[in-house]
Amino acid sequence: MPEEAVTTLHAELERFGRVEEGFALLEVFLEVARPRLGVVVLDPVGLRLPAELTDERAVVQKLIDETEQEPQAKGRVVERPFDMDDEQARWDFVRLAYSSSQATVWSRRQRTTYFEASGGRKATYWLPDSLKVQYFDALTSRGWAIPEDWLTAVAKRPKPWWKRGGR
Repeated sequence: MPEEAVTTLHAELERFGRVEEGFALLEVFLEVARPRLGVVVLDPVGLRLPAELTDERAVVQKLIDETEQEPQAKGRVVERPFDMDDEQARWDFVRLAYSSSQATVWSRRQRTTYFEASGGRKATYWLPDSLKVQYFDALTSRGWAIPEDWLTAVAKRPKPWWKRGGR
């Protein structure tokens, strides 16, 4: 069975009128996608408050401070998982994702990345058509404006597995 087409949507904070809009769009995505989600993680090392953040600066800074006080795992890759069935964990992930050097939302079995924020500057959604339709419907029903370039983004079929990886 061929894979669904996937649409790439850029979601950097500076593209929204207010940072909180970017947070809200990610919150809605996590709610809609929750039945499909696998691991949701971020790198808790070196968290930085986004410069664009307005209303929630003190709350997010407190969350960053608390996260930095947590014991860190020893090893090369440091990741902190978040339970998307827990409303507080979803809220925390949304605020920390854009503060982290790397935050990722995976599908089940980690075959697809649905969302990634990296380096405090880049953020991208990769949505299969069926999930994109659900997400856009949820955004509209909650009264959120869908960015114009998201509406015009063209879905593409993923490369077959044997053509991936540049070999």
